[in-house]
Amino acid sequence: MRIKEHLKQLKPYQPGKPIEAVKSEYGLDKVVKLASNENPYGCSEAAKEALHHEIQQLALYPDGYSAALRTRLSKHLNVSETSLIFGNGSDEIIQIICRAFLNDKTNTVTAAPTFPQYKHNAVIEGAEVREIALRPDGSHDLDAMLEAIDEQTQVVWICSPNNPTGTYTSEGELLAFLERVPSRVLVVLDEAYYEYVTAEDYPETVPLLSKYSNLMILRTFSKAYGLAALRVGYGIADENLIRQIEPAREPFNTSRLGQAAAIAALDDQAFIASCIEQNNAGLQQYYDFAKTHGLKCYPSQTNFVLIDFNRPSDELFQALLQKGYIVRSGNALGFPTSLRITIGTKEQNEEILATLAEIL
Repeated sequence: MRIKEHLKQLKPYQPGKPIEAVKSEYGLDKVVKLASNENPYGCSEAAKEALHHEIQQLALYPDGYSAALRTRLSKHLNVSETSLIFGNGSDEIIQIICRAFLNDKTNTVTAAPTFPQYKHNAVIEGAEVREIALRPDGSHDLDAMLEAIDEQTQVVWICSPNNPTGTYTSEGELLAFLERVPSRVLVVLDEAYYEYVTAEDYPETVPLLSKYSNLMILRTFSKAYGLAALRVGYGIADENLIRQIEPAREPFNTSRLGQAAAIAALDDQAFIASCIEQNNAGLQQYYDFAKTHGLKCYPSQTNFVLIDFNRPSDELFQALLQKGYIVRSGNALGFPTSLRITIGTKEQNEEILATLAEIL
């Protein structure tokens, strides 16, 4: 048997240790996971109620078209139903885009460091990946990304807010970029953390779809909506573009449970507002800590922070793990002296910051 040669250069995704495994390994009664940018407040009670009802239908296949969710989400976004595509998390939409646009005769442009699945899926398709370094402030260098585009470029990826820095692309920068990108090149704007953004100059991108038919927006129910276990993401784009990439989508790729919970979650915007308010207060806890200890902390528009501790991040990661805190080592993210830490509850933030102060 012979697999694709370029697949051999990839490694499978390595998830963090499960909470129970950490408890067992280190003899701990309490472990706090602040590694995967999950919502520490869970999900809406309305979503839980929807799950109780839908669980009676487990013997039935889900609606492959996600019709009810499609109708509800189209009203929420004020877009047509046919301008939406759903995925098993927005990760799957990334995979669909790569399958539809990329091959060994094409290239794709992305920032670095950024969300790794853009590169991962492009490599699987045999495409050349052109990685453009982030600017010193952690944001995308759109001018350099524009210069990297040539006749073989098919897709440009913009992660805004960016994972793992939490920084964003302003409205002015994005509009200037879109005006200069060739219309034949797809621009994918990954807004997984959209609901957490508070910056006044962050662009409202959905209205831009009427002007730029080569723009696609990705969002998810896994972050602010707290439905990570149910894997529901979506893309928004020109109807013609959605129609052309739909054949690359697997049937029944979102579950009955996921669709039902997502509909209910959309109807509880008060829950989202509460989460955002508490997240902003949590961010300030980390900013204050970084200032007190003279550490660089990237200003974040997400539910996580990236802090440079000026020491090997794997060592800090391990020290925190032994004390019952699971975070993300920056060594795997392109920041070898930093930690990416999910914003937890006020109490969780206080506890981990006190622990970090002791370690430092």
